[in-house]
Amino acid sequence: MTPTVVKAADAAQFLSFVPRMLGYRPTRSLAVIPFEGARSLGAMRFDLPDGEPDAVDRIAATVIGMVCRLAEADAVAAIAYTDARFEDEGRMPHHDLLDALRRRSDACGLRVTDLLCVAADAWGSFVDPECPAGGRSLDDLEWTGPAEIPEPEGDQATGADLPARPAAEREQVGEALGALGRAVEALCGPGTAAGTAGRTRHSARAAAECDEPADAEGRLDPRALATVCRFDDLPGFFEDALAHPVDAADAYDLAALVWCLARPSLRDVALVQWSGNLAQGDEALDAQLRWETGEEYPAHLAMRMWGDGDRPDVRRLETALALARHAAAVAPREAQPGPLAMCAWLSWALGRSTHAAAYAQRACEVEPEHGLSQIVLSFVNAAHLPDWAFQRSGAR
Repeated sequence: MTPTVVKAADAAQFLSFVPRMLGYRPTRSLAVIPFEGARSLGAMRFDLPDGEPDAVDRIAATVIGMVCRLAEADAVAAIAYTDARFEDEGRMPHHDLLDALRRRSDACGLRVTDLLCVAADAWGSFVDPECPAGGRSLDDLEWTGPAEIPEPEGDQATGADLPARPAAEREQVGEALGALGRAVEALCGPGTAAGTAGRTRHSARAAAECDEPADAEGRLDPRALATVCRFDDLPGFFEDALAHPVDAADAYDLAALVWCLARPSLRDVALVQWSGNLAQGDEALDAQLRWETGEEYPAHLAMRMWGDGDRPDVRRLETALALARHAAAVAPREAQPGPLAMCAWLSWALGRSTHAAAYAQRACEVEPEHGLSQIVLSFVNAAHLPDWAFQRSGAR
């Protein structure tokens, strides 16, 4: 698809376009746009600094440091979006932050195209000596560009809620999840449901070889037994889940996905595969099986979680995120942390740190020490982005 090219004649036109570039209307945010010459290289959003004494300098250093990681970037623009008012402040709100950004940019050899503030009552440019002390009218920011570029809805947090699913579907998935756990334990003994990769594969093979398995209460649910058989090829199961419309998945498909995502050894296979491909999923499963027998886990696979490696296919990540969101929406509360953590990591991998934090925090409300959720929260709190966020991906 050929990208739409928008040329801003002045600061007001530029400001009217930034929410459309981001895909939302930022609130209480610092939006940063790196440039290569006159061409933007995308956009990044940060929370505005709090009242800590060193917060302004710390954020300025972090922001400009990230811009400098983009090899093509030679200039930067930044906009503070705030609920504060020019009238109440007596000057441009977040003046100190914009000044710190200017100083950091100068020190790093970056040209400043503009430093702007959009406040509750006005807007203004820090680098414009003619900007009135009370700012300029917000009416200047009315969109006059191409009609095919839609006005975004909501702010940076919009869209992080889980999809609404019927109560009957959630109940069916809960029952299927219980039947699945009972089938695994009946086939391979108590404790198997904790789910290492090796024991999960053993459960699948035991299910395939058992004609009439039964637990203490009678026959196992045959659909649960059939679902356990699918675990013999976990990468195939994860790939099939991506290939089919999420609304077409039945209760046992979704229960199996929730079950796997709740177990780190299986979830990590999905994470590598969904951010890569089927062959990498096979490699990750083999590495997990070897690790469970005492071998070292390959560093290049482990570092994937930290955001190192080639840029993932965005559409594949989006599909995986929709699938994980659906799984989290239908899972019983106690089983939600696994799929929620996957939602968090996938959102982070897509550059949506605000959504990532929301999913991770929700997971920690159920399981406070949930590992992957804590990792994602540490990424967000440290403003750590995946390495592929700084790799060139073509014209924008």
